[in-house]
Amino acid sequence: MMRFSVLASGSTGNAFYVETERERLLVDAGLSGKQLEQLFEQIGRHLKDVTAILVTHEHSDHIKGLGVIARKYQLPIYANEKTWKAMEGLVGEIPTDQKFVFPTGSVRSFGGIDVESFGVSHDAAEPMFYVFHHKGKKLALMTDTGYVSERMKRTIEHADVFVFESNHDVEMLRMGPYPWSIKRRILSDVGHVSNEDAALALADVIGERTKRIYLAHLSQDNNMKELARMTVEQLLVNREFAVGEQFVLYDTDPKIPTDLAYV
Repeated sequence: MMRFSVLASGSTGNAFYVETERERLLVDAGLSGKQLEQLFEQIGRHLKDVTAILVTHEHSDHIKGLGVIARKYQLPIYANEKTWKAMEGLVGEIPTDQKFVFPTGSVRSFGGIDVESFGVSHDAAEPMFYVFHHKGKKLALMTDTGYVSERMKRTIEHADVFVFESNHDVEMLRMGPYPWSIKRRILSDVGHVSNEDAALALADVIGERTKRIYLAHLSQDNNMKELARMTVEQLLVNREFAVGEQFVLYDTDPKIPTDLAYV
């Protein structure tokens, strides 16, 4: 069985963990090495047992601790070529035998987990996220995209579990303290998905097997857990989904990992 935890999610740092009996994968390392070690301790795991790190893109809230933990624990890192190039100078020297290319739009097997990479729309070199397949179960991870295309929807649809971006409330962002240049970037097609757009996209991809949806990458300044959950739930109810019965919505946190859960 496949298990997972959203170790940390938000504008200050992101890390996601998925395991089977044979494999233990970390997606992104956007916190300090010490913070990542503490997060692993909280779910009863240890970084030394990780078998690979998968990188989504080069922004600091996704790679802050990458170089430190990769060197300390001699962990292999997988990223596409453009992301590797963009990370030069940001993660320090990584030994060649720990560097692997994972092309966007491909599938790579890690033990019994087939990991499918797919491109998203974000202001990074070549951002991509992942779908994890194991023994008929499907776990879809997608944040850091300005919109959700039909191609993305086809890739992630009918997952058992979604970890899905619900970054901001549009009115909070518009009325907030950010400079207009940053607001415009967040609202753009290469920015982040709002609560409303997250719900509309989820309505198109939720399937009969969907049991859990984790709202992720919430902005600390332009969103609140309760607001994100309420907005997404209401829009899904309006689309005649039985939220709380058919599937359950879960919060994520920038500092507290979610419980290890089965897919």
